[in-house]
Amino acid sequence: MHRTLAHLGEELLHGVAHFDSRAWRTLPMLAFRPGRLTRGWIEGQRARYVSPLALFLFTVFVMFMALSYVPAPAERPVAQEARAAAARIQAQAGEARDGAIQIQSDGDWRAAMVRLAREGQLDTGDPKLDAKIRHKLENPDLTIYKLQQTFYKFSFLLVPISVPFVALLFLWKRGTTLYDHGVFVLYSLTFMSALVLLTALANRIGGPVSEAGATALVLAVPTHMFFQLKGAYGLRWVSAAWRTVVLLIFCGVALGMFGLSILWLGMM
Repeated sequence: MHRTLAHLGEELLHGVAHFDSRAWRTLPMLAFRPGRLTRGWIEGQRARYVSPLALFLFTVFVMFMALSYVPAPAERPVAQEARAAAARIQAQAGEARDGAIQIQSDGDWRAAMVRLAREGQLDTGDPKLDAKIRHKLENPDLTIYKLQQTFYKFSFLLVPISVPFVALLFLWKRGTTLYDHGVFVLYSLTFMSALVLLTALANRIGGPVSEAGATALVLAVPTHMFFQLKGAYGLRWVSAAWRTVVLLIFCGVALGMFGLSILWLGMM
């Protein structure tokens, strides 16, 4: 048995090459031919592509790692001047008072959360819940960190939340199963996660790159859904088009349910 550093490097290269052989076949298909990729996996072409579940979890992991360590861009002078002007207008209007937060401060939203918690302006109807929320708001940085961790740990909940909505689109279509919808959802969520990551990185670069990223996000989401639906389920253009519109609405509902679940889990 080889126990040298060179052998460890050899195993690493072998693993990368083995991953590369399937990943670089899967990723272009996911981006440009998602319907064919989904249909191929459903029909048993498993050796050619990366598992949709493994790819989804890996993408979510990379997304959170990248967004955690890539620094946010410095605020532009124009934005700083605008915030200072807003503060002056607010002060002149008499809306600012002693102890109020400074709008031009980088941590203004954190101060607002702390003030909200200390002034006791929360009233959900449940005193225990109010106390728990106030406790969370007193340390907003820690709360956001915990919510991010909760989001990462429970990101898989997007799959069982989304699958029933996709199934509703094919109630009368024979030959489709929940497994098919699960594969569709996993590949779709993987692409959307990668797209969100690229858009967030572009936003942190700022300038024209940020605007291009936002435009790409708006255009790529419905386009990718359309072609994945069309190819995965063998739909005609009209059938794929109306299902894309309905699926976009369902996505909003599913994201809302997921967000509420994360907030609830984060408050536990």
